Formats: sequence, C-alpha cells, structure tokens
Amino acid sequence: MLLISCPNCGSRDETEFHYGGQAHVPYPENPNELNDREWAEYLFYRDNTKGTFAERWLHSTGCRQWFNMLRDTVTYDIHAVYPMGTPRPATAVPAAAEVGTASVAADSTTIGNAAPSTSATSIISSSTAPEGATK
Repeated sequence: MLLISCPNCGSRDETEFHYGGQAHVPYPENPNELNDREWAEYLFYRDNTKGTFAERWLHSTGCRQWFNMLRDTVTYDIHAVYPMGTPRPATAVPAAAEVGTASVAADSTTIGNAAPSTSATSIISSSTAPEGATK
C-alpha cells in the first residue's frame, strides 16, 4: 500500500486517492481544427514510460483537489508531489531508457509447465444424475 503525501492534507493511505492519468498533457489550442486522428491522439495516446513518470492524482476522500506526482512505475517510489499548474520538477533519478511493459525476466509464465498435471486426478463417472438435475 502506498502512503501518498497530499499537498493540502498531508500523508494519507492510497485508498483515499484516484489516479488521473499522465500529467502535463496540454489541451489543443484549436480543438475544432483537429482532424479525427489528431483528436484521438490527444484523447487516448499516452506515454508508457518505464521509470519516473509524471501523473495526476485526485484526493477524492479528502480535500478533493487534483495534484501532480512523479512516481517510478517500476519501484512505485514517489519522487515528488507538486500542485497542478506548476512545471514538472527536475529529479536526480533518470528515467529508464526502455518504454513498454514487456519483461525479459524468467518467471512462472514463461518457463515450466503452465497447466496443472492431471495424471494423478481421477474422474468418477456416474450413469445416474443427482436428484433434481435435468437430463
């Protein structure tokens, strides 16, 4: 569980907050002049950074105010919390060069037997249905 420091209320449990997506995404200057592809890119295309990432958060059960946070998407370490409208602070932690979510590490989903063994299981078949069952 994360302990998030709200700029208005202080440290609170993460269950009091809601994630609001990537921070610092500017609204288009002339949205009526955008074609469908440009509008879709503004609405749906976001960075998928592995490392330090600027996010928006809402303190939904506290002060109900939005704020920004720099958080490492790999370790969940919070590097900075700052109010909306202020520029992203410089951090000493460099962002990782990789982008995406794929892992090259060996884990239980990439090695070994993924399915359970059925060799020791016995299946009992019955010719009669239980009382009340339909045939």
